[in-house]
Amino acid sequence: MNEAVHTGAADEVEKTYNRVVIRAPIHKVWAELTREDTVLPFFFNSTCKTPDGLKVGAPVRMVSKNGKHAAVVGDVLEFDPPYRYAHTFKFTSLEDPPCIIRYELKEVDGGTEFTLISERVPAGSKSENYMRSGGVFITNNLKAFVETGKASAGGRFALFMMGLTAFMTPSSCKIENWPFDRKINVD
Repeated sequence: MNEAVHTGAADEVEKTYNRVVIRAPIHKVWAELTREDTVLPFFFNSTCKTPDGLKVGAPVRMVSKNGKHAAVVGDVLEFDPPYRYAHTFKFTSLEDPPCIIRYELKEVDGGTEFTLISERVPAGSKSENYMRSGGVFITNNLKAFVETGKASAGGRFALFMMGLTAFMTPSSCKIENWPFDRKINVD
């Protein structure tokens, strides 16, 4: 399910939902979603990095396989295992202001319902465009990865193509530009 709900203001998308049921226990889905220091195919082959583990207030960086670039930066807002995790979210390659990402897990018949919620994304921005397709990619490939141990065929192809173009990553994404003490606040 993909659904965009807009506020009355023309400059901000209120919330976008991406939801899927994963045939696995909630603890397994949570463990994969919050795994640190390993490449995560459902997060575009990035590695989640924190200075001292995922917890409220901790900075988080999604770092390239080679460790040279941070694609996304933020700060953990909520961390309630195995049900809810939220953080601020900013693409390092874009000037758009940060938004909020929430991951919600719920036990259901047949497995775990996973919902990815994007909040306060500037309407009409590059961030909104990237996040719309990115939300679909993340939910589909988290499901495939948890259920089969690998990304979907389409996901593997997209990751391969991304690897071929990695040399074109903007210098604004260099990891040294995004130290952990640089807070990513949402106004």
